[in-house]
Amino acid sequence: MGYLKAVLNNNQNSEIKNLKILINSGKKLKRDVSKYERELKKYNGSVTGSKKNLPKKSTTQKKKVTPKKIKKINKPKISEIDTNKSSYTINSVYSKNNQVIINFNTNVTKEYVKFFEKKAKSGNQDIYDIKGSFKDAYPTKLTINGVKQIVIKQEKKNTLRILFEDKKNLKTVYSIRKKQIVLSVLNLKKTTTSKSKAVISKSPKIVNVGRGRVIVLDAGHGGKDSGAVGSNKKYEKVSVFKVTKYLESILKKRGYKVYLTRNSDRFIRVKNRTILANKKKADIFLSIHANAAHKSRVKQANGIETFFLSPARSERAKRVAALENKSDIRSMSGSTKQAFLESLNRPRITASHKLSIDIQRNMLFSVRKQHKDVVDGGVREGPFWVLVGAQMPSVLIEIGYITHPKEGKRLYNTKYQKNLALGIANGIDSYFAKNP
Repeated sequence: MGYLKAVLNNNQNSEIKNLKILINSGKKLKRDVSKYERELKKYNGSVTGSKKNLPKKSTTQKKKVTPKKIKKINKPKISEIDTNKSSYTINSVYSKNNQVIINFNTNVTKEYVKFFEKKAKSGNQDIYDIKGSFKDAYPTKLTINGVKQIVIKQEKKNTLRILFEDKKNLKTVYSIRKKQIVLSVLNLKKTTTSKSKAVISKSPKIVNVGRGRVIVLDAGHGGKDSGAVGSNKKYEKVSVFKVTKYLESILKKRGYKVYLTRNSDRFIRVKNRTILANKKKADIFLSIHANAAHKSRVKQANGIETFFLSPARSERAKRVAALENKSDIRSMSGSTKQAFLESLNRPRITASHKLSIDIQRNMLFSVRKQHKDVVDGGVREGPFWVLVGAQMPSVLIEIGYITHPKEGKRLYNTKYQKNLALGIANGIDSYFAKNP
């Protein structure tokens, strides 16, 4: 501003002084100052603008001096002298309905998002660490009706943290669309809420993750293979078929294309169950089963588990796999089987692991609304032959222990079967939303 003022007032001394300031400041900031140096050279050919080269003032007579026409120097752009604003990669963050919307200045990918859960004294937390920086993160609080609190905070220089907290275990998912990440809280009534700095005329809609997706569901056992048997001759093959049919119905309503390996009580060899999945070029393959325990442990063993194909790391995984594999006839020694499993496609195993986590988490959330005592058996890896032939992410779900006095009865309860199916469907939605 000082230099421009000097130019407009035709004050050469002030011009030279301010040019020096611009040149020295620019060099310290490693900016291009050549245009200012060229202007400085115009004054009597002096690079330094020394006072001895300046016209002397007359003490007796004011001599009319015709000023040289000096090319006007445009005011430096803000980006040339202050880079703070341009350093922000996130343009806006605001909440609307059941969503928190983050708008970026550039296209984003799933690598921009890291998610984890945490239990605190104040409640259950879903935490998203977003790659980027936002100028209005103080921290700032956003609101969504039905969520205790949402806090956005610049956790690190290039990490924006968005924390959802509530007494209940929230179900949150994210989706990515070019320059936007949308965090959604599921199972909440849509209500307009307060927004952050930015306001848009139309709220973006969550993409229907089911559209165009192909899923193959495998109800375990069937026909002559009854699977595990509970009290009063409760057969595994019947319970898992009911859950599979409810799941099929839910997924179709959500836009998925769904195929079943068996539509009735018939026997299919384990090695043939993935043939349909490969033929239909399925996006995921799910095999649904019920667990069983030895007579000595029927009262203790209970809970739901989700497995993905991998070399087993525990005796428990090996035991469950042996139970499910027994109807399959494969002449492989233990060492040969292990060598085969070690050669599996690692990216497919990683994707299957992610799918397992989403399904397990959502199953628990769904069934615990009806029965809070449902045990979390966790996500595990094991050598299940029914998953070997699948050329896509695949998991085996153990919906509970049919041999357990209480849980075995639940597996034949219609409401419980529907809650299991709903949880699995929500887990599938969550997986595709996070891995588009």
